[in-house]
Amino acid sequence: MQLFYNPTINETTESFSFAKEESKHIIKVMRKKGGDILFVTNGLGFLFKTEITLGSDIKCTVKILSIEHFEKKKYHLHLVVAPTKMNDRYEWFLEKATEIGVSEITPIICEHSERKFIKTDRYDKIILSAMKQSTQFYLPKLNEPILFKDFIKKTNEGQLFIAHCEEKDKKSLKDIIQKNKDTTILIGPEGDFSTKEIELALENNFIPVSLGKTRLRTETAAIIACHSVVFFND
Repeated sequence: MQLFYNPTINETTESFSFAKEESKHIIKVMRKKGGDILFVTNGLGFLFKTEITLGSDIKCTVKILSIEHFEKKKYHLHLVVAPTKMNDRYEWFLEKATEIGVSEITPIICEHSERKFIKTDRYDKIILSAMKQSTQFYLPKLNEPILFKDFIKKTNEGQLFIAHCEEKDKKSLKDIIQKNKDTTILIGPEGDFSTKEIELALENNFIPVSLGKTRLRTETAAIIACHSVVFFND
């Protein structure tokens, strides 16, 4: 199923038009025409079955034939991940985490972070594309970057974990995670969290966890954490 996205529609919408760029893609690239069926989501759990009523590459218009709503998962997975030195690695993480089923992502700036300035515009596009490609109907939330010390002061609820590389007492994530509970996981930069950051996280009820016996890259650790939570909850 080819999935399209329109954030402005809801269950009361009867018809709507795509923006010029997407209209051109639908008509010129995909060669769709009047009477063809398109499936659209608003990223809020709705799937709209629509029919093209005006096959214009400037303003492709559709009418809604039917609506289906999908319930949210019983848990909310929030990955708080430090930006990687190489931007393409972080973009890969965003794409794959979206495909797997992350709910929310926050880029976190740590003491050892080598990249501290981030533009989220491109990240939004990557997440949106991954949602459509994997035919999901909830668009993950991408937050603006935040300093570690500011994030840790927030009121974080549910299961709280921090994955770090220091040789301290840690439990395996797969052994302590609980089903159908909101989960937040902190993943540090290439240089890991500082000792001070780890201590601050523990003071704020984050539990130190291990993601395996090998030393992982930031983006790999984030994907393993994401998959572990989603797989456990399936």
